[in-house]
Amino acid sequence: MKTAIYILLSLFLVTLRGQEDSSVDTIQIPEDALISVHPADMGLDPSSLHTKVDSIITKGIKEEAFPGAVVLVAVKGKIIFEEAYGYHTYDSIQRTAADDIFDLASVTKIAGPLPAIMKLVGEGKLDLDAPFSTYWKRWQNRKDKKNITLREILAHQAGLEPYIIFLNEVLKKNGKPKRRFVRAEPNNRFQYRAYDGLYVKDRFDRKMYRMIDRSKVAQEKKYRYSGLTFLVFPELIEQMTGDSYEYYLQKNFYLPIGAPTLGFRPSTKGFSNKIVPTEEDSIFRHTLTQGWVHDENASLLGGVSGNAGLFSTARDLAKMMQMYLQYGIYNGKRYLSGDTVREFIKVQYPENDNRRGLGFDKPLLGNDTLALEDAYPAPEVSPKSFGHSGFTGTFVWADPKNQMVYIFLSNRVYPSRDHRNLYELHIRSAVQQVFYQALERKITQAPAYGSETISPGRQ
Repeated sequence: MKTAIYILLSLFLVTLRGQEDSSVDTIQIPEDALISVHPADMGLDPSSLHTKVDSIITKGIKEEAFPGAVVLVAVKGKIIFEEAYGYHTYDSIQRTAADDIFDLASVTKIAGPLPAIMKLVGEGKLDLDAPFSTYWKRWQNRKDKKNITLREILAHQAGLEPYIIFLNEVLKKNGKPKRRFVRAEPNNRFQYRAYDGLYVKDRFDRKMYRMIDRSKVAQEKKYRYSGLTFLVFPELIEQMTGDSYEYYLQKNFYLPIGAPTLGFRPSTKGFSNKIVPTEEDSIFRHTLTQGWVHDENASLLGGVSGNAGLFSTARDLAKMMQMYLQYGIYNGKRYLSGDTVREFIKVQYPENDNRRGLGFDKPLLGNDTLALEDAYPAPEVSPKSFGHSGFTGTFVWADPKNQMVYIFLSNRVYPSRDHRNLYELHIRSAVQQVFYQALERKITQAPAYGSETISPGRQ
């Protein structure tokens, strides 16, 4: 019944048209949604692509960078590569499938609150250069925060603290949860579900806001990544739109573009897709975390947050990135102002050695001059490209110049977040590089990651 209602809502909302915009887009906009084609149809050698990607992914699995992964690449609105590798866990029981649902971690930032903020900016309801306290009233009496602009916040140029571990407020010294914040059963004051048998006090978000209010701000304005305001963006979006944060995103973006798995709390949606597990949590949930957000701060908000909490299949996430790549248009409909998207994907403070756009990550400054092991992401990406990474092992990137969308989903935090070979082996950038070199007809030998390969679907 729940799935049927969700599908009916999808069919209704998919008829809604995005906002109209008269700006002229400079790339060719496909009339249709993303579709799969054979790589040869795009002039690419499928055998070469698979050999190189399989080798890199196989090396990652053998080195326990992740137990499984999904890679999707679209060029000019056509999916040329969509493959699943490995298993959900190292016990090799549940094979990874291309339509598995992954915990996106910080990719949530650009696929959750950011499109809503972009829409509000495009509608003139938010001003990037006005003090954020104009809208987030709590900061009007905070001397160190009242003049910080939304532009500075989104470009990580505001000097805000990177992170606050709110779990420290919830757990006793012996590791057990404090009953004033966490209960084993829900009631009218404890409805935020952090996991099975863990319900957080409804007003714990207010405690978060107070701690963020009191957090320090660096005096020097320079690049300093911070996720704090992404915890308050959902509340701001609800105040400004009158809709719940989750519903606003579903109504205006996820369901109209045909991405039903892109959302929060997938365990409550009744999807037939398998949900990939993340970490064997020994601190808070004391079990394998699966179907509920891995990030502890987002879990204390019931799994619906702006810093983390989104789940998706690779294909549904690719639709969102394709919409960005096409400056707000997808499948013939406009969802965001083209001028707004262009502003958000642009480097904001290059004079301060800050590579960031507004919410979006960007290539390292001078990235094209670096070797693969020093670059971020692949050296071949264009300066116009943008994306974001996620703590669980996820990565998304879009390149308007080359009209490429790249999705890499994995659960590198299984069984523990201490597994860091995904970074040490530069796997995500190495896979991305394969497709750039193929498009450039540079069929040179990729970096040696091992001679054995695992064919997709036959692990």
